[in-house]
Parts: sequence; C-alpha cells; structure tokens
Amino acid sequence: MAMRMDFPSSRARCLFLARADPLANRPAPSHLLKTGAICREGSMNDSEAVFCPMPERAVLRVAGAEARVFLQGLVSADVTRLTPGASLWGAFLTPQGRYLHDFFLVAAGEDVLLETEAARLPDLAQRLSRYRLRRAVTLDPLDWRVGVVVGCPSFAALDLQALPGLTRPLPAGGRAFVDPRLAAAGVRLLLAPGDAPPPGLGTGTAADWHAQRLSLGLPDGAADLEVEKALLLENGFEELGGVSFTKGCYLGQEMTARTHYRGLIRRRLVPVVVEGPLPAPGTLVQDEAGEEVGVVRSGQGEVALAFLRLEALERPLWAGVARVTPRVPAWMKSE
Repeated sequence: MAMRMDFPSSRARCLFLARADPLANRPAPSHLLKTGAICREGSMNDSEAVFCPMPERAVLRVAGAEARVFLQGLVSADVTRLTPGASLWGAFLTPQGRYLHDFFLVAAGEDVLLETEAARLPDLAQRLSRYRLRRAVTLDPLDWRVGVVVGCPSFAALDLQALPGLTRPLPAGGRAFVDPRLAAAGVRLLLAPGDAPPPGLGTGTAADWHAQRLSLGLPDGAADLEVEKALLLENGFEELGGVSFTKGCYLGQEMTARTHYRGLIRRRLVPVVVEGPLPAPGTLVQDEAGEEVGVVRSGQGEVALAFLRLEALERPLWAGVARVTPRVPAWMKSE
C-alpha cells in the first residue's frame, strides 16, 4: 500500500529538518504561525524558536553503578547506545509485551535520567523498583523543569545540530537534547535548579508543542497508547527508534519480536485531519458502511491521532459527526 501525506496547501509550509521529512505538505497550524513556533519558508531568524514549558512532564533519575545494566534488561531501547552525546527513546512493557510507560533516556554520568509523564511517574518508579532486587540502583524523582524548544532555529539557539538524540549538558547540570524520534520535534530541555532556557526564545505553551507532535504523528504517552494493551510496533516505536531487535532479552521482548518477524501489524496510530467538531478521545471511527475501524486518541484543533485498521486508511471515515482523513507520515513504513 503506497502511503503519503498530502495535507491541503492553503496555508504556509513548514520546513523542518528531520530524519525523514514527515509532513512536507502539511500546513502549519494557524496558532503556531502566529507564535512563530514553526519555521516558514524564507524566515529563519532566531526569534521564531519558542520555548514551551511542559509541566505535564517530569524526570526520574536511575542512579548507581548498575543503573544501565538494570535498565538494559527492562526497557525496549538498547541502553548500551546511550552516551553523554546521544539520548534515546524507549518503553517499559508488561511481561506479555504490552505498553506500560514510555520515556526519553538521557545520560548523566553513570546515572540515567528518564523524562516521562509527571502524573504517572510514581507508577513507573514503583514498577521499576520491583526488579531492583539487590542491584546498586536508586530511583529518585527530581525537582526539575521540562520544556521543548520548537522552530527551525531551535537547534542553533541551543548549539546543537538537527540530529535525533544529539545531547549537550546545560550549565547547572541539566540537559538539552534533540528529540530522538524526529529532529522535527525540536529540542527537549531538562532544566535542573539554576538552569534556564537560552535567551532570545519566544514564549510558547504546551498546546503549541502538542499541535506540532500531533501533526508529526508522535504519541503522547498514555493519552495515545492504551496502558497494558498497546503494542509498540503498532504505534511507531520501530520507525522512530524506540525499540531494538538486536539487544537481547528485556521485559516483554518476546511479543515485540514475534510481532516484528511475523508481520502481525494490523492497525496503526496515524494523524488524521478533522473536518467538524474535534472528537473526544475514545470516539469510535467508522467507515461509510458503519463498520467500526478504529478509535480517536488525543487531538487538538483540526488534527488528532487515531488508532486505525490498515485496510481503512484510504476509505472515507467518520468519528461522530466529524469526517476524519488519515494522513500517514513519510516516516511510517508501508505495510
């Protein structure tokens, strides 16, 4: 099945550097054009990079001499690839291979920082602690701030190149890193006490960031990935570098590997353009014959993510009274 993005062309284009240009034909959401959060053709000045505080995100430190060995046996990413200059994205699964948590992994000396959902951080810490046993590892929530810098000049503003995962330290001990999934998703900041966003950035909001990640087709934790049910490969973890098939055993590895090698993908999480009222999360998606083909996850404005059967991606679809049109990003493999 040939799948490509072809959003309407009535608005200005965005020109983001990315691992693959996910939505080259996508119009920039109007509220982001106003704040300058998305780069426009012929407009590359530093004022267009904006800092979006993310109070819904938090940092858990996995500390100790055995922190990396501990995580290597538990998470989907290959922790041996984690370096001071290269951060990762990965997930923690049930023994049956179903999603529990996802997070960014950032090196801090021998420790590892996990950037994850603030509301669910205690659950993540509790679940990880069950496997600690006698390892020299501690799990410590940090009183740090999290933010995202988006816009074409965001990389230069933070002295980084547009390479997924590229990381550098901040003056007070925090970290700045390019989103390991897609460089187009911007630069993430883990701000330790005493750290601050670089000067000269515009002011954005979490809503600005969510509009960007929705258009790129990036999931936002439990808002898009059903806890204890979602499979990684149905939700972009393979293409976006969130799972390793060469690292060896980890919790939930058997189901993930089986899904990969047997080609058992039947549904995918994809962006959809919404014509009409934005459907609430959980709204069923139907085709014109009334057949249920999926469900809406998170959304904002005219864009949402929906978990859809692959055979329905080219059909006219409806969620409640709104028409929803799948726009499969270029980074997603054709099945």
